[in-house]
Amino acid sequence: MREVTKDHLRLLARVARMYHEQGIRQPEIAAALNISQPRVSRLLKEAVTRGLVRTVVTLPDGVHTELEEELERRYGLRDAVVVDVEDFQDDVIPPLATAAAAYLDVTFTGGDVIGLAAWSRTLQAVVKHLPQKNVQAAERVMQLVGGLGRAAEQVHATRLIARLADLTYAHPVFVPLPGVVATAAIREALLQDPDLAEVQAQWRDLTVALVGIGSTEPAPTGGDIPINQAGQDELRALGAVGEVCLHVFDATGKPVASSLDQRVIGIDAATFRAVGRRIGVAGGLRKLPAIKAAIEGGWVNILITDLRVARRLCR
Repeated sequence: MREVTKDHLRLLARVARMYHEQGIRQPEIAAALNISQPRVSRLLKEAVTRGLVRTVVTLPDGVHTELEEELERRYGLRDAVVVDVEDFQDDVIPPLATAAAAYLDVTFTGGDVIGLAAWSRTLQAVVKHLPQKNVQAAERVMQLVGGLGRAAEQVHATRLIARLADLTYAHPVFVPLPGVVATAAIREALLQDPDLAEVQAQWRDLTVALVGIGSTEPAPTGGDIPINQAGQDELRALGAVGEVCLHVFDATGKPVASSLDQRVIGIDAATFRAVGRRIGVAGGLRKLPAIKAAIEGGWVNILITDLRVARRLCR
């Protein structure tokens, strides 16, 4: 950068102070200093280049942009949302759901084919908080795994798919079968169902997958993975720490082979991982190992989580 005189530096400083500190518009500065407006514009740019003006962004309370950017950089995420849950120590789902609903409201802009893991308590809360769109925000909303749990819970999952479809003016696509069956033979027979074959073909059209991240760690309200205790014990013995859409993985995010694989009716791992935006909504320190493994293994590439988990992930 060329050397300049003190008089020129004095002019740079004066123009910069008038504009940035005193709020005087460029035409008024030009008139006051008897110089042209284009020159004022050039002087303001030069003041930035020479370091006379530095822009500092002060983050408001509850906004954690630096931490979100660190998560994106460290784990190769497309996006990250960090939610302050200080007032929700025992249950992080309400603030996570509110934040996720706000994120989806902005990012569902039309034409998407959305896949939903409908049994997740967190995602049920997300859909509850999602506002009605004014225009069509998605083409289809698809169930990613068959019905899980008791009959009443399966009905609730079906209603959740229908509700999200209503909110986005999309067409709902259901999996009309149970998500986990008793044996591999039963699964093979059910996979011949023509209705399921049609759903499987449509899974390849997905542009967004909205999922929870389940943990194999026992929880007071029961396990995250809707299988019996023997199945849970088997997964932990094999080194599994978490799951996404009933695809189970270890602490590094690598798939764990188990008997569960041959009994699940849902989207296959390759098709799921080919979805462009895979949004995981999960929080709470109990789930930290599962969340870390899910992002390290590339199961999700957009993460919505709480502040405590985010800080631990960036240590």
